[in-house]
Amino acid sequence: MTETALPHDDDRRAKRNVTVLVLAQAILGAQMAMIFVVGGLAGQSLASNVCFATLPISLIVLGSMISANPLSMVMQRFGRKAGFLIGAMGGAAGAAIAGYGLYLASFPIYLAGSFLTGIYMSAQGFYRFAAADTASDDFRPKAISYVLAGGLASAIIGPQLVKVTSQAMVVPFLGTYLAVIAINLAGALLFFFLDIPKPPPSPDSPRGRTRWELLTTPRIAVAVICAMVSYALMNLVMTSTPLAVVGCGFDEGNAADIVTGHVLAMFAPSFFTGHLIARFGVERIVGAGLVILAAAGVVALQGVELENFFVALILLGLGWNFGFIGATTMLAGAHDAHERGRMQGMNDLLVFGGVTVASLASGGLMNCSGSTAEAGWTAVNLAMVPLLTLAGGALIWLVMRPKEA
Repeated sequence: MTETALPHDDDRRAKRNVTVLVLAQAILGAQMAMIFVVGGLAGQSLASNVCFATLPISLIVLGSMISANPLSMVMQRFGRKAGFLIGAMGGAAGAAIAGYGLYLASFPIYLAGSFLTGIYMSAQGFYRFAAADTASDDFRPKAISYVLAGGLASAIIGPQLVKVTSQAMVVPFLGTYLAVIAINLAGALLFFFLDIPKPPPSPDSPRGRTRWELLTTPRIAVAVICAMVSYALMNLVMTSTPLAVVGCGFDEGNAADIVTGHVLAMFAPSFFTGHLIARFGVERIVGAGLVILAAAGVVALQGVELENFFVALILLGLGWNFGFIGATTMLAGAHDAHERGRMQGMNDLLVFGGVTVASLASGGLMNCSGSTAEAGWTAVNLAMVPLLTLAGGALIWLVMRPKEA
């Protein structure tokens, strides 16, 4: 398990690393599905103002945004393994503090634990980049897709664990956070089997392009915008879903089942998304993702029956998959290895900055934009329109640019 750089003579090393990262996505990734199911409901029970019900989830995303650059630089200097271990320990610490906040019925302590959980969420975001580190150009989109496909198992494990643990103790949801601690401690062992080299310095361009030069590269700029919009819209709607489902007269089990369907739709297509990108081109797949996200909003606006929630959230997951994997693939091929720490950290800072705003807006739109859950749910889905317009316009601009540009 050396950390020295080796050439891409074949993809055996990449496939081994993908296997480890798929397992990490499946096991460690289950905690995010668990927290997204219970976070808004726990926040609603602790907050003095229901408008702040989704603030715990917003702080997770804020913690992820703030952690992105430091984690990226740690990985650039010490390797992926070190960064991923830090992420798992952050997840365990965050769950422990959040659980303590639930035990004390303290919203501020619960929020502090949520913020620390963002360290894990940020580290998980780098799994997709790590999959590409040792992959050949042909295998890269497939490697990214396979790692995200590991979320298929987390989609089943996470919400089902919520059903078992959410009311298992006298304090609601405390059992869920104890399970999250165990997941982080056990899952961290996987990273000792990673074999990813640190990126070598380039003798011709040791520093690479500046952050501004990277961001003003058209392909990079559009990749970042599409990734940010895909993730922000997914978070905006998913964060409000448990509140909307329960607010419309259904129970927590229904909410967990809908989130399960959503997360399955997020990750199941990953088995073939890489093949679709290789066949049709990354721009078409990103465009398809944006169209499917728009369709999710249309379905959600048709009513608040269980079938509307299920179909809308499944479409939301599928649109996120195409949009986010496509944008990640576009970005991974647009910068050099020695620019990896700078570009990937900046990308996730911007992506999770957008997601932070979306998750903050989600609670306000859901709980404070109307007198009923139906009115709040309508406001959440209408909020998708301007962001989809931004991403769609940027993608069309990139495609229409003269090739010589």
